[in-house]
Amino acid sequence: MKYLKDQLGVMDADSAEDTLGSMLLVEQRLGEVMERLRMPAAGDDVLARADLLLDAGRLLVELGRGEEAWDKGRAAFDLYASGESWEGAVQACDVMFQADRPESLAALGQGLWLTITFPMDPELSVAMLQHVIDETPPDSDGAAVAAVVAHYLVEMRAQDRQREDLEFYTNQMLAAVARRHGGVDDQKSFDAWIRRLELHDPALFLPRMRNVVDVLVQDDWWLDRNELQKKLPVH
Repeated sequence: MKYLKDQLGVMDADSAEDTLGSMLLVEQRLGEVMERLRMPAAGDDVLARADLLLDAGRLLVELGRGEEAWDKGRAAFDLYASGESWEGAVQACDVMFQADRPESLAALGQGLWLTITFPMDPELSVAMLQHVIDETPPDSDGAAVAAVVAHYLVEMRAQDRQREDLEFYTNQMLAAVARRHGGVDDQKSFDAWIRRLELHDPALFLPRMRNVVDVLVQDDWWLDRNELQKKLPVH
């Protein structure tokens, strides 16, 4: 898997020497990307430039340079949004969230709204919702809502082998959240937990997900959601 593998961590080194070597490779790759960004040809195609900014942002996150990563992520987001390339915009939000800046929760909220609203790679949607679970206290219902929305999006959008892999992953997500939230350890108590939290019906849990997004973003929206929703086939 592409996006969820990234959530496991950047480095998988066995020693300080390996870590240093990996960091040097990241630095080298960043230098190459930045050189391409400085080239005039990089500005000819807006989305190609956004891709380079996204790559730079990811590499800067790996290097722990959060402020610079945020700047590159936000620049990429603006370009993707101008071209209505929403999957790219969500990836930029992921970079901004991982940059760990004061506005990172707002970036996560924007990305969540986009990835739930617009059809895109469901693995990316699951990765964004995993952030909510990781950031939410164990006794909060928000993690449960995020986990069930992730499972729902996989059922609605994934196909074939990807669906099998992601359903397994989201089932594990739900089980882990149920254990930490409600002490659930068997199927009967799991079913009761799902019912008690009203996680069995999209008409009930999707509005609650919107509330989670609103709490994350507050009033710092970078998108005109009403205008974007008018472009959807179904409102």
